[in-house]
Amino acid sequence: MLDTLNQQPPDTLLALIKLFNADPSPDKIDLGVGVYRTADGATPVFAAIKAAERRLADTQPTKAYLGPEGDMGFVYALMPHIFGGDDPARGGLIDGMQTPGGTGAVRLAVALAKKAGATRVLMGTPSWPNHAQIMGDLSLEVLPFAHAAADGSADMATLRAALESAGAGDAVLLHGCCHNPTGIDYTPEQWDEIAALVKSSGVLPILDLAYQGLGLGMEDDAYGVRKVLATVPEALVAYSCDKNFGLYRDRVGALYAMGKDTDVTARIMSNGWALARANWSMPPDHGAAAVRLILDDEALTASWLEELDSMRARINQVREKLAASSNAGAVDLTPLGRQRGMFAMLPLDKDQILTLRNEHAIYMAGSGRINVACLTMGNIDKFVGALAAVSA
Repeated sequence: MLDTLNQQPPDTLLALIKLFNADPSPDKIDLGVGVYRTADGATPVFAAIKAAERRLADTQPTKAYLGPEGDMGFVYALMPHIFGGDDPARGGLIDGMQTPGGTGAVRLAVALAKKAGATRVLMGTPSWPNHAQIMGDLSLEVLPFAHAAADGSADMATLRAALESAGAGDAVLLHGCCHNPTGIDYTPEQWDEIAALVKSSGVLPILDLAYQGLGLGMEDDAYGVRKVLATVPEALVAYSCDKNFGLYRDRVGALYAMGKDTDVTARIMSNGWALARANWSMPPDHGAAAVRLILDDEALTASWLEELDSMRARINQVREKLAASSNAGAVDLTPLGRQRGMFAMLPLDKDQILTLRNEHAIYMAGSGRINVACLTMGNIDKFVGALAAVSA
């Protein structure tokens, strides 16, 4: 039976990492890996996480199962940072559960949407590749619309048209901030319009908030999610702590649901627990417990936010320097200064990307996506010069 399975193509980013590691060039640059890096090229553990992990090692009384809902202390501790206000649960309209990373949250959100009757999901493209894979695996039709306009801003016209042509029974996937892979976010004014359009169309919003704090700050980066939830009767929010707490390998995420009333929210969560039980049974505990300890301690929270602020400042410093570069040949880098987060898309074809790799030891995804957090003040000039060489 198993011999009937077809060989699947290798993951292109994993293959790129292997090629980069095998390259002996002393000044090689890896722009493909999707993790934050310091100016020294490291991806360190947050000091607040280290402190919380030491506390866990000393005080955690058991490793027994928590249940499919996970660490609810962690889930609730995040809610003020995501939803804001004195009552982030909106009187019980919003509830949540822990998931294995933001990917688990997106998977669970899409599965819930399907179970509720959705058959189609509107999605701006390009998007994070796993979004389409998850929907395909769940046999949901993807209705693509162009996310990026030619000037490097969000293409609101295509989003309007997509929402106006959709209706009850459809869902729409929206990136909360720091769009992956383009870095093109909606402005507050655009979010205001999007929220109204989503409400009038009757579609179910699925909001993927994977990079809160890495764009403009924790509050500003939550604007879109908060505006949509303040406008529509129901929504699903997928959240990741992998980036803004640096917990990539610990897979720390959460799914939040808002129903039309508290009874509906309770039913949504019961279905979420059942789907989780059938998929991963119980989520991993360690990383979420560390986040809970941080958010329950004012000093650790302050330490975490300070380090997050420094990460965001470095990313934006790199973006500003790239945007100010006037010697990148035919590649216009000025839009990168208006965009946010770790990622950006460059208008390069596959031959140019291959030349960057073979002749300049610069590695990036075949789509043209780069991780700007992998650039430093020391290697930006080399990168810009290489762009000029391949685009001349």
